[in-house]
Amino acid sequence: MGTIIDITNDFPGNFDTNIKITEIKLKSNATSYTGMVYDWSSHSMHGSYIDFPGHIKETDNGERADNFPHERLYRVPCSVIRLNRKSGSGAVSAKDLEKAFGGVPDTPSLLINALGKKEPDEVETRSVFLDDSALDWIIASGARMLVSDIYESQALHGVFLRLFEAGVSTVCEPRGLSRIKDSRVFLTVLFQKIPVVTQIPCRMIVETMN
Repeated sequence: MGTIIDITNDFPGNFDTNIKITEIKLKSNATSYTGMVYDWSSHSMHGSYIDFPGHIKETDNGERADNFPHERLYRVPCSVIRLNRKSGSGAVSAKDLEKAFGGVPDTPSLLINALGKKEPDEVETRSVFLDDSALDWIIASGARMLVSDIYESQALHGVFLRLFEAGVSTVCEPRGLSRIKDSRVFLTVLFQKIPVVTQIPCRMIVETMN
């Protein structure tokens, strides 16, 4: 087993105030103890979260959190592309991605660290983004799972629409991508099998291959 890196974003800082805790007293002739049960309401974009194509109504392909194929979630070979773009630096192109990776990836998942050591909330919102050529390149590579610290532009030019039309699921709001030094890793995405939903908070684990 290689090095394990958790690239999951935390839930909002005040989320714990939303949690109701119920203490249940349990007792028998043999023992007694207190069970702790939790109730909360959540949002599908809390922390890191995965979007299936059905997150956009027009591109719904029927994939849900409860039926998404497990083999596309566990220890999936993943290519890692590293850039170091500044806030406000605009479009990332196919040429940028291919140069950074040193070719075209051939793995079923893809991870783009476009912001270097910066996190998505440390740059101007959507001021660094994937352009149309980058989307063509990602889709043509055959990857069907994309983890990235950049996606859409401020102009809303259709990044998610294009990816979902091609059957690419996206994971948003990762953290600490710069800790990944290898160009190929295993990616695991974890979440509950909740029915109906096409967007759900998730946990992401990266495992190096050596």
